[in-house]
Amino acid sequence: MFAEVDVFISNYTLVDPEVYQLWIDGSSSSEAVKSLQEGGVVHQTGATLELVASDVLDHYRTYSLLEKLLHNPPKLSEQLAFQIEPQTRGLLIEKYYAFDDAVIRELLGKKLSSRHRKDLDEVSEKTHVQLKSCRRQFDNVKRVFKTVEEMQGSVVKNVCKLFLLPEPLARRYGAVVFLASMRFETGKRKLQYLTFPDFCHCAQAMMSTWTYKDSQQDYDDTDLDREFLLDIREFRVLLEKEKEHKHLVCSRLKPQLLERSYQELESNFRSYSRSIVGIACNLHRTKDLKDLFVDLVERCIEPWRQAHWSHSDLTNFLSVYTSSAHELDVFQENDLKSLWARYMSVITTCLLRMFHT
Repeated sequence: MFAEVDVFISNYTLVDPEVYQLWIDGSSSSEAVKSLQEGGVVHQTGATLELVASDVLDHYRTYSLLEKLLHNPPKLSEQLAFQIEPQTRGLLIEKYYAFDDAVIRELLGKKLSSRHRKDLDEVSEKTHVQLKSCRRQFDNVKRVFKTVEEMQGSVVKNVCKLFLLPEPLARRYGAVVFLASMRFETGKRKLQYLTFPDFCHCAQAMMSTWTYKDSQQDYDDTDLDREFLLDIREFRVLLEKEKEHKHLVCSRLKPQLLERSYQELESNFRSYSRSIVGIACNLHRTKDLKDLFVDLVERCIEPWRQAHWSHSDLTNFLSVYTSSAHELDVFQENDLKSLWARYMSVITTCLLRMFHT
């Protein structure tokens, strides 16, 4: 007596985006079948539940075989075992390397070591993302980081080239690589309100403005321009002209502020200005650079929150504070003006993003 065997023969590897997403999300085959059943697949297709289960198992086996190739995406187009159309290949790679913001936020600031990989059950519990998916995301970030961290040139272009990722996703990985390379402090309690998109936004601003120019030899946009960090110590001259700077800023902001807000700014201008300039003067030190986000919160954002500033108040202040400095006689050198613009453009971007109301 012969046993019944399911046989399926095809030239092209078929990928069901819905089933593939369930596999990516870390669902077991039985969980996937249940999800499809609840989504009405039996009613829509007229297939039996047993046939759906068999189809899901077949897809899961295929994806498990493809996974090793996905660790090195260019191999996916070079191999001959699976005939995969370019569009399907792109979908496989993009979805495999996609990540959850909440999971990556938990990984920021931690070493990508096997010890931390063992602690991913805590990340899974906190983010409500399946443990298997957390492990995939951890391994992908570690793989990308290890591959591109020592490479010269644009990290985004390197990720695009080596992992065949679309540019928006490669930019997100580029931000993760940059934050990890610079070892910024991101785990302190005061920073817990910040999301991965917040850090990503700030990282991309620094990468585009504070790193070495792509025309320079040994160009690398995961390391900050050290000469720039040394040069901005010259902003100390601003403190010598504090009264003039304060007068320019306050007189221009007075029409836009309520009397109470204006009085508060006039009383605390010195403190606010010294915080912004002080951060600049210390960024050449490794520890102060690592603590950049902590300093921005403690020295700038918390005082403004306590003073009940609105987001528009902060936007107006930073704009006028930046432009007014150019009019001071100590800032008449073109080099100092360009350094100030380069510094304040990133600080403004970061502060406005980090100032949650």
